[in-house]
Amino acid sequence: MSGSTLGHLFRVTNFGESHGPAIGCVIDGCPPGMRLSEADIQPELDRRRPGTSRHVTQRSEADAVEILSGVYQGKTTGTPICLLIRNTDQRSKDYTDIAQSFRPGHADYTYFHKYGLRDPRGGGRSSARLTAPMVGAGAVARKWLAEHHGIAFRGGMAALGEIEIAFEGWQHVRGNPFFAPNVSQIAQLEEAMDQLRKAGDSVGARIVVQATGVPVGWGEPLFDKLDADIAHAMMGLNAVKGVEIGAGFASVAQRGSVHGDELTPAGFLGNNAGGMLGGISSGQDITVAIAIKPTSSIRTPRRSIDLQGQPVVVETFGRHDPCVGIRATPIAEALLALVLMDHALRHRAQCGDVRVPVAPIAAHAEGA
Repeated sequence: MSGSTLGHLFRVTNFGESHGPAIGCVIDGCPPGMRLSEADIQPELDRRRPGTSRHVTQRSEADAVEILSGVYQGKTTGTPICLLIRNTDQRSKDYTDIAQSFRPGHADYTYFHKYGLRDPRGGGRSSARLTAPMVGAGAVARKWLAEHHGIAFRGGMAALGEIEIAFEGWQHVRGNPFFAPNVSQIAQLEEAMDQLRKAGDSVGARIVVQATGVPVGWGEPLFDKLDADIAHAMMGLNAVKGVEIGAGFASVAQRGSVHGDELTPAGFLGNNAGGMLGGISSGQDITVAIAIKPTSSIRTPRRSIDLQGQPVVVETFGRHDPCVGIRATPIAEALLALVLMDHALRHRAQCGDVRVPVAPIAAHAEGA
């Protein structure tokens, strides 16, 4: 299947199906000499894996990663790195009833028309299960970016359905199952999810991710702009229906006198641009928000058609996330890391020796 590879110099090819024996990826282009083991990757996979709270799918997968190639004596060799994650808790029988029909809002209908057949077990190739290898690859990119540039990543949920989540500090993200940078609204979010599960319905979410410490100058105009590649990667994440960079759609209502981030010797006075100008990183925090649609696999009866085009009513049973956005934060962070890793190598290849007489200004001016 084409369309399974992300990146140019740091290339990640994803493989597998939701209910197949294993999923994984091949990372090509990782620089040699970096210390790497499963212990560097597993913590990120543990953040994403299913079954971690009552608010997500109860599919119980350890998501234990295995490094099959590209590492010798604990260091990357510069050759392809293969990461393998074995599937151990498939329940394919849950999908018997929908094998002859199409779930509304799901990829069943389009996959069938494109390929002439489809794997109905957990969505097959269209399943969000396939995000796990990308989180593994993202962990490799994150380690290199941290060691060579001091880049760090953070993210959290900004809205769950109609509930806007107030930002109260990044330190709260790891203290709740929603990856919310908040402590005062967690009980409200839990109650909303419990009611949603009882109703057999689902909601969407808005997720915000940031990269700090990104140098000035990364990006490839015109059509490989850094923000364009970030948007491309984020839209490759299952259920994403919108991507915002910086102020995003709010910029429509802003005046130019407000939106344009002023520069002073002490730093930028704002970051409406989201850390990129003209598709090139400005040295400010890269800030991205994504909109995730409601889960398509729900118990609520929905009208559809079968393989013969006849009307049917579809009810999806099994283990599903009432809000797939709950586990999306580590995935979005990983995708951002993969894009930045690719652009780091591309910048080094073409412009690594460029020097200018003006030193980079601070990412953010004091009091701005």
